[in-house]
Amino acid sequence: MEAGLFTANNVWMMMCTALVFFMHLGFSFLEIGLTRQKNTINILFKNVFIICIGLLLYYIGGFNLMYPGDFNGYLGFAGFGLDPGENGMTAEYASGGYTYWTDFLFQGMFAATAATIVSGAVAERVKIGGFMIFTIIYVGLVYPIVGSWQWGGGFLSTLGNEVNAAGELIKEGGFHDFAGSSLVHSVGGWAALIAVYLLGPRIGKFDENGKAQAIPGHNIPFAAAGVLILWLGWFGFNGGSVLSADPEGTSLVLVTTSLAAAAGGVAAMLFAFILYKNLDLTMFLNGILGGLVGITAGADLMSPNEAIIIGIIAGIIIVLAVALIDKIKLDDPVGAIAVHLICGIWGTLAVGFFGAKAGGDQIVYQLIGIGVIGAFCCITAFIILFAIKKTVGIRVSKEEEVEGLDLHEHGMDAYPDFRMNQH
Repeated sequence: MEAGLFTANNVWMMMCTALVFFMHLGFSFLEIGLTRQKNTINILFKNVFIICIGLLLYYIGGFNLMYPGDFNGYLGFAGFGLDPGENGMTAEYASGGYTYWTDFLFQGMFAATAATIVSGAVAERVKIGGFMIFTIIYVGLVYPIVGSWQWGGGFLSTLGNEVNAAGELIKEGGFHDFAGSSLVHSVGGWAALIAVYLLGPRIGKFDENGKAQAIPGHNIPFAAAGVLILWLGWFGFNGGSVLSADPEGTSLVLVTTSLAAAAGGVAAMLFAFILYKNLDLTMFLNGILGGLVGITAGADLMSPNEAIIIGIIAGIIIVLAVALIDKIKLDDPVGAIAVHLICGIWGTLAVGFFGAKAGGDQIVYQLIGIGVIGAFCCITAFIILFAIKKTVGIRVSKEEEVEGLDLHEHGMDAYPDFRMNQH
């Protein structure tokens, strides 16, 4: 490979790494915008903690747990720390798509996202200490193990493969998740579902008859800015998952990603209007995110038309999922379960219905992947969170929740001048 092409590939991947990092600001803005001002410091603290501890955990062992090299397909570990080896800085590494160091940093940005998804779902009532412990275990162990099953060359990546007597591949199968509808988004979504169940709803979310009550966010402009930042970041999230600056691959992925996002937003906006006779901006925003999550598993396989269809269905799913979550009395302040779990499942299934790999066998592979990942994440998240609940606790007291986590958990106020002017 020419040195210039290798350098161009690596620069593109570093740019994508920066865009994925920028997504953490988007998540932060979205979460604080859709929650109350008295918990703003708490949410920002959690998001900053996730980035810092996520990168350190990925350095210590997560990267080598997720990419262990030759292993049994279920669990492997290449050792602590990082070692680029002889070829890590040359075009021999990763077919010249990027260097070893860029690989680590790009994948490390993904790792932190799983816990960020949980942060939004448990907002306004989770104990900061309990959440930090959960993040360390889930990001440090659960996420990289699941990732190894597909991206690390594990058993999901070889589902349905057939070899002849000489060991040559004669039929290629495999679960497909291009950029993480399941491996990132549903990994966070399943944990969010378990956490919300164990935590219980916020005070005032449901009345005495069990009917859901709206708890408005304090800064919808922040929420809108957060979604637009996330959309921009997705250019790195999906565009970088091409794993090089290949012109055809990256261009197609950015087009399918954007069309699915736009279609998801418009579909959610229109469907919510039909049901509720209201042009709901928050539903519009979550529809965009649903479209983004939905296309992420198959962004490399879809035509523009198929991307729009996937986005439209994701947008409709968002509206129905938000209503369903309220109906079963789960309290998710930012819609993380609807966006990341339910649309993540849809996006993963869509690979079997649309695009270059569509077919009955692929649907089966996708269903197996969804089931295995869901079961593992639910079981591990429950064990971790239940243990924390029985020891240090996961929910703040009623007094702390009413007065705000900023005051009680951090001794700070995000808007001190505003609070002073209220008195």
